[in-house]
Amino acid sequence: MFLSKKANLEGVSIEGDVTVIGPSSIGRGTVLGMYSVIGYPTYGKIRSLNRRDLESYDDLSEGAIIGENCFLRSHSIVYERVKIGNGVQTGHAVLIREDTIIGDGTVVGTHAIVDGGVAIGRNVSIQSGTYIPPESRIGDGVFLAPFVVITNDKYPASKRLLGVTIEDDAVIGANAVLISGVRIGEGAVVASGAVVTRDVPPRKVVVGVPARVVMSREEYDRKKREYEEG
Repeated sequence: MFLSKKANLEGVSIEGDVTVIGPSSIGRGTVLGMYSVIGYPTYGKIRSLNRRDLESYDDLSEGAIIGENCFLRSHSIVYERVKIGNGVQTGHAVLIREDTIIGDGTVVGTHAIVDGGVAIGRNVSIQSGTYIPPESRIGDGVFLAPFVVITNDKYPASKRLLGVTIEDDAVIGANAVLISGVRIGEGAVVASGAVVTRDVPPRKVVVGVPARVVMSREEYDRKKREYEEG
């Protein structure tokens, strides 16, 4: 276990062997799962070191900020300069890279990857295995099903990255792929397995490869209610 003397850990529960690096601030009631790492420094800093150990990393790290009553399950890794709100949960083996912001009440599922420079709103549900690359912008109340892939490079590997924007209350189905630069409108639904190559209008449902509009969100919600009622 390594707990930086610069870190604020008052009122935090620690399950077992945990690493907290730099001036990280973690709110009361938060639980750090076994083998989680908080405040890990970027590679740009690490490569400049002659000695690579936790004491050296502690000197370099700018720390992470994690709110109150969060639950970071085992093997979660949170890089420096990450800001996480209150009541956030991660599954096991989650990676959250530097300069990412995550709003209150959001859930990040097991084996999900949130790359650097991502902004995620409040009460978002990110299911297992989803990948969110740099420059992605995700609004409040969004649902990302398992293994959603978001891209930020239309012609890989290019020098121009362009993030995807997902507006409030949108739903993205399992194994959907969102191509660099697209905007998913407020309340829109992307079906499982769809490949989205162009913007999706608000409150529309798209399916297929490439994705096309097939119904409104109102019709989708009606079908959903009928399904739930059996």
